[in-house]
Amino acid sequence: MKIHVLGSAAGGGFPQWNCNCSNCKGFRNGTLNAKARTQSSIAISEDGIDWILFNTSPDILTQLANFKAMQPARSIRDTGIGAIVFMDSQIDHTTGLLMLREGCPHDLWCTDMVYQDLTTGFPVFNMLKHWNGGINRHTIEIEDGKNSFEIPKFPKIKLTAIPLLSSAPPYSPHRGNPHPGDNIGMLVENLENGKTLFYAPGLGKIEDHLKPIMANADLLLVDGTLWQEDEMIVAGVGDKLGVTMGHLPQSGEHGMLAYLDTLEKPRKVLIHINNTNPILDEDSPQRKILTDHGVEVAYDGMDIEL
Repeated sequence: MKIHVLGSAAGGGFPQWNCNCSNCKGFRNGTLNAKARTQSSIAISEDGIDWILFNTSPDILTQLANFKAMQPARSIRDTGIGAIVFMDSQIDHTTGLLMLREGCPHDLWCTDMVYQDLTTGFPVFNMLKHWNGGINRHTIEIEDGKNSFEIPKFPKIKLTAIPLLSSAPPYSPHRGNPHPGDNIGMLVENLENGKTLFYAPGLGKIEDHLKPIMANADLLLVDGTLWQEDEMIVAGVGDKLGVTMGHLPQSGEHGMLAYLDTLEKPRKVLIHINNTNPILDEDSPQRKILTDHGVEVAYDGMDIEL
């Protein structure tokens, strides 16, 4: 099973177009040892030809152009996108679907809560009906015992949706009233060798039902948005804490790093890195702490095989 990181940043990318925090300013000035990053998305394949696309960021066209496997050129009009899976209905994970309108209809899997948001408050699905019928939507169930599914085009890959504690986007009809399915993690299993990936770019709390899943996975691609809880406030670019935004910071007694330290089996990789996070600076003390703890930072174009 092949895993390709199309984008590794949080919403806005890095550097963010309107941001002059120390990271963004340093990158533009050439004084920061860091890589530019687009907004988070990954692709997974059995054979390196057809791919499952997890989320469609606003940077999708750049990401596809930078990944040659997404254009196999088997016909005059072609794509390597065999299926799309949405983890939530956030703008930075779904807007790119509009950029893929020329390829409609697309087979897309999402929960009922995501479908509700994308046909009401942010009616992307409705808009795309004008292009060859738009989206062939398939339901992701999240009830225990019913939350595993396979995509017919990918018989060697098993997917299991894991509900995560989170809030719906500002445009959701049930904003402020969280429902199961607003945000999911995904356990991806290679049925040929049994190896698994747990992917959760938005993870606000290590809930009890996640602990055995994370402990037994071969690879974790998990939320690396913020280094500290009040990072946005300290950087002067916002007034929200990490917990309010649904992101568990890396540092602190109960932070992501402290929990990852308890796990022996998985390869540990952080993804969805905010532009304010000091781990973007490859020479920073925070980046060294991650390295010393055996934790990697995803980057655009990163390839992993399980």
